[in-house]
Amino acid sequence: MAKHIISFDLRADFACFKKPDINEGTILTFNSLHKPALLGILGAIVGLKGYNKKGEFPEYYQAFKDLPIGIEPIEGFHEKGNFSKTNIKYTNTVGYANADGTLIITEQTLIKPAFRCYIMIDDEIEHQAILKERILKGESIYLPYLGKNEFSAWWDIETVKEYQYSEVKELTNSYEVSSLFIKNFTLKDNQEEEKDDFNFLDMSEPKQIFIFFERLPISFDEKLFQYQLEKFSYTNINFIPSKILSSLYFLKDTSKYVQLF
Repeated sequence: MAKHIISFDLRADFACFKKPDINEGTILTFNSLHKPALLGILGAIVGLKGYNKKGEFPEYYQAFKDLPIGIEPIEGFHEKGNFSKTNIKYTNTVGYANADGTLIITEQTLIKPAFRCYIMIDDEIEHQAILKERILKGESIYLPYLGKNEFSAWWDIETVKEYQYSEVKELTNSYEVSSLFIKNFTLKDNQEEEKDDFNFLDMSEPKQIFIFFERLPISFDEKLFQYQLEKFSYTNINFIPSKILSSLYFLKDTSKYVQLF
């Protein structure tokens, strides 16, 4: 079998996944690691080049943009999907950097974020085979970081796992998705639009529940060179069996369901 699903637990003391919009001098961060940021980390592990020429996507993005990945916030490091944040103020008084005076920027920063990163590796593709080998050994050519190069990231090789898996097409029992997911079904059998975006969740189990929503980058618009965003959710509520997410996989070793996108 040429394709494998592996995971590794990526951690850092801080992270800033910069949003493209700025609010009155404050740089805001996405709450979660997203696919373009993770692809940059994978490129650093393999040693692929980053941005070198205006108007061209980096080598790592071209190599990995179609790589199926999944992202799971690690339990114990977040509260109901939300990571702790703080605002850090930077002041730059160097004259050559600030012709108009002192530059003051406030940057929203995640505190101790941790993510389980799932990757479907094809051993027959050279870059992916190298990626798998380096992850298993805990090696990286360039320093991985979470949004800024001073926010270095790491993983322990003890957290690296390889899974027996199957793609899920139908189920008879309700199921919980461990990763972030994109809800792909929007129509009922009669082709009318659903009024309730979350009528696919099974609320019958008595437990303290949460649903976290965030629009996250999933790729780049290759003409406009800007993020393409998708509506992501993260929840501990079970899905009803009649609604199956696209690209859903069952990991037999851990009995988990994850979506790879």
